[in-house]
Parts: sequence; structure tokens; C-alpha cells
Amino acid sequence: MNTSLTRPLGAQMSHMLKNRGVDVIFGIPGVHNVELYRGIEEAGIKHVLARHEQGAGFMADGYARATGKPGVAYLITGPGLCNAMTPMGQGYSDSVSMLVISSCLDEVANRRGQLHQMKDQEGAARTVCDWSETALTADAAYGLIDRALVEFETKRKRPKHIQVPIDVLGASVAGPSDDGLRGSLPLARPEDVAAVAEWLGSAKRPMFIFGGGAVAGYNEARELMALTGGACFTTYAGRGVVASDNPLNYGAYLSTPDSTREIESADLVIAVGTELAEVDIWRTTIGKCATLVRVDIDAESLQDAHRADLPVMGDAKTFMRDVSDLLAGHKHNSQWDAAHVKSCIAGWRAETDAARPGVAKFGDALAEILPENTMIYSDMTQIAYVLKNTQPVDRPGHWHHPYGFGTLGYALPAAIGGKVGVGDDPVISIIGDYGFHYTMQELGVAVELGLSLPIILWDNGKLKEIEDAMVRSQIAPNAVIAQNPDFCKLAEAFGAKAVAPEDIAGFKIAVTDALNADGPTLIYITPDVGD
Repeated sequence: MNTSLTRPLGAQMSHMLKNRGVDVIFGIPGVHNVELYRGIEEAGIKHVLARHEQGAGFMADGYARATGKPGVAYLITGPGLCNAMTPMGQGYSDSVSMLVISSCLDEVANRRGQLHQMKDQEGAARTVCDWSETALTADAAYGLIDRALVEFETKRKRPKHIQVPIDVLGASVAGPSDDGLRGSLPLARPEDVAAVAEWLGSAKRPMFIFGGGAVAGYNEARELMALTGGACFTTYAGRGVVASDNPLNYGAYLSTPDSTREIESADLVIAVGTELAEVDIWRTTIGKCATLVRVDIDAESLQDAHRADLPVMGDAKTFMRDVSDLLAGHKHNSQWDAAHVKSCIAGWRAETDAARPGVAKFGDALAEILPENTMIYSDMTQIAYVLKNTQPVDRPGHWHHPYGFGTLGYALPAAIGGKVGVGDDPVISIIGDYGFHYTMQELGVAVELGLSLPIILWDNGKLKEIEDAMVRSQIAPNAVIAQNPDFCKLAEAFGAKAVAPEDIAGFKIAVTDALNADGPTLIYITPDVGD
């Protein structure tokens, strides 16, 4: 960058982001943030125009999850930022590197009634992200951008929010330094690595639990499994860290009560890159562990209720590599029984089918036809709840879901962001009828961009999961049915393709065709789709 060239700060910020490796920005321009848009084209950044700021936030989230690069959103003051707070909260729960940049009013302490005014915009955003700060000068804006980018590399990935007053955005200023900050994740202490290697060397039934923090180290995880003869569970975010066909991989069935029995049968449990969250285990504890080791870069996670005999703070990938190096040549004497693991999985699969009958067949069909590198984005819907357990995932970081915050409407815009990020690689969206109502307008973005995106819409005509919860609680079902449109006609009105297959064979054809189409395709399915 030419630091001597003066431009309005908003334009300088776009040039700085480009210089730091940002190629795509999601957002919506408004009268308060127009200065952010002055330099986007000049800097060579692609801008994706969302139809709602919630969609922009989810697109940034989906892009970040797909590419490993920060997802950036430009938003306006007040309602624009508020509309994106749900995606920010989702990104915070799921460890997503999202950078939200918004405008803010120049003065609020002694003025009321201004357009888009909030009592405390910075504070409001802070409730759903890692930090929220106001840049009152150009140097502050540059410094905060570099701080956010380096923290994405050196800490747990979580959204950051930077807001800049309108007048400051428009002021002509010199550009920032060409040199961005760089950093690396913290490394485990050598004595901790040595202790874990020694314990693994003598363990007969080592058990690993791999979370989303282990995704980047999946090769190291697989090597460690082979060296030790260990069995494993994965969290939902950790699916694919170990291949589904590994005979000692119990899969993502941690939420099954019987998983406690299997974990308690281990003589050493090592949880890598997971906070063992409620949404992974759906109970207060994973079970009584003979010895528990936890590896994480987040000190807060290591101090939570799942207290470990040895908490290890450090990068999961490096930790697993270093442990494997110490175990080189080790001959394990594993007592895990692959037939028993297979039997457990079969039983849990049967329980899943019984709880939500007629759903898993769609996942089985997808497993037959989807290319190996397909990126999947799912929503809070019963079809996803089933497939998160039953669908095989052999590549890490290829199934994305709103795990923690648990918002509806995530899958469509997130899949759009993911598709923008991965280009020609296949991406699909799986969403329920009610969740589709939340962000259906973003279908226009997929049409506008000509994205080959299958959108599998599961319509059971109601909030079925909530209805089931009411029945279990002995509450007469209430407020669980909403009037749906003709979704196929709606998609066609946007300019998308639409198909309603009548059987599984037709479903497989529809998905295959949609992956090769020159635009998005809505694939409408119901529980009545036959075998």
C-alpha cells in the first residue's frame, strides 16, 4: 500500500483489508456507511449484496468456515448492526473468524432522535462477540483491524466488531503500514506432551474425543489413533477428523446416554479441541473418567466443569504431532473391540431412526451421490438432527451447522457464503420449512450470483421438534403450525429452479442435477417421499 496517498478512511480500510488478504466482503450499503463502499472496487474486493443484514452475517460465517479465512461484513449503524447480532452470536458459539465493521453516530451523549440511534451500540455488539471497539481515529481503525486479524491466527476464532463514526470514515487520511501483524497459536509445554505420551504408551484402552479445534490437525489425529490403537468419539463440529470407516470410531454419538458407558470403560480419555458443550453431550458430564486429559487453546474451556487431571493449553495439531513423535515405534496392545464398536453404532442408529422415522434414508441417499469434497450447511431442523449422527463424514470441516447459539435460518445464507468461498467445489444447503422463512430472501443472492447450489427444503408442515417437546412435557401442542407458501413457485419467482421428487430415486437425480445446474435449485421434500 502507498502510505503517503491520502483517501477517505473508509476507502483506506478497504484497501488495507485487501492488502491483508481479504477478497470478499458481504454487506448492505446505507447512508451511514457509504464511505466504506468508496474503495471496495478500487481495491479489487468482491462485494456480495445481501438482502438482509442477518443474511450478510451468516454469509460471512459460511465463507469463514469454508475457507479458513476471515468472513468480513460491512453494516450500517443501528438496525444494520442489530440485524447481524444473531449471526455474530452464532459465530461466537461456533468459533468463527468473522470481522464485522459498521458505522456509528459521531455524537450520542447530548443528542437524541438521530437516524439509527442506539443508546450503546458498541456495548450491544459486545454481548455477542469477542470484543467490540470504536475507532475514533484512522490509526485506531488500522490498529483494530490488525488486532482482529492476528487474533484470528493466535487465539480461539470468534467474531470481532469495529465501529467508526461517520465523520471519521469520510475524513481524508494517509494509509496504514504495509506490514500486517503475524502470530501463531500457543504451544503445549514439553513436559505436558511428555506426560501424555507416557500415559498413552501404557494405556490399554485409550479414548480420544475430537472437537472442532482438532479439524486442522486431522492427519495428526489419525496418526495418533493408529499409533495407540485408540477408539474415539467426535463432537458434531469434529466429524471427519477421523474417517467414518475407522472401525474404532464411535462417531458423533456423544449425546447418546450409552456413550457414557463406553467412555467410562477407557483407561485414559483425551479430549482434543472441544469444550464438551451441552449441545454435544446433552448432559452435565461425559462420565467418570479414569484419567482425563484436555487439550485446548482456550483457557476458559480448560477451567470449566469438565475438570481434567491434566489440562493442556496449546495448539491441538502441534500437540498431537509432538506426542506421535515421542511414540514413534510404539507397539500398542489395544483392547478395544471393533465388533463391539460396530454393534454400538448400529444400536444408536436404530434409536435415531425410531425417534424420527423416515428421515435417515435421505442421508443414505446423499452418501451415495455426493462428491467426496461436498460442503454441507444445515439448519435447525429434524432432518439435520438425524443426519448429524447418521451421515458419514470423511473430511473434517465439511459439515457446518448452527451448533451452539442454535438459530433458525442459518443454512441458506451460510451456504451462499461457503459457495462464494470454495468456487467450483460442491456445496449444498439443508433447511426446514420454518427456518427457510427466516432468510428465504437470500435466495435472490444465489440467483444473482448464478450459484450451483442445491437447497434441500424439508417440509413437515410444522415446528415438529417443538411439537414433540410439548407432547413430552404433556402440553397440548400450540403455535407449532404456520401457513407455508408453495415453496417451488416461490423459488421460481426468484428465478431459481425447483423440483419436488416423489421418491428417493427422484431425490438423488434432483440433487445430482442441481449440483451441475447454472443456478440454485430448491429441492422440496416431505416425510411422504417414498422409498
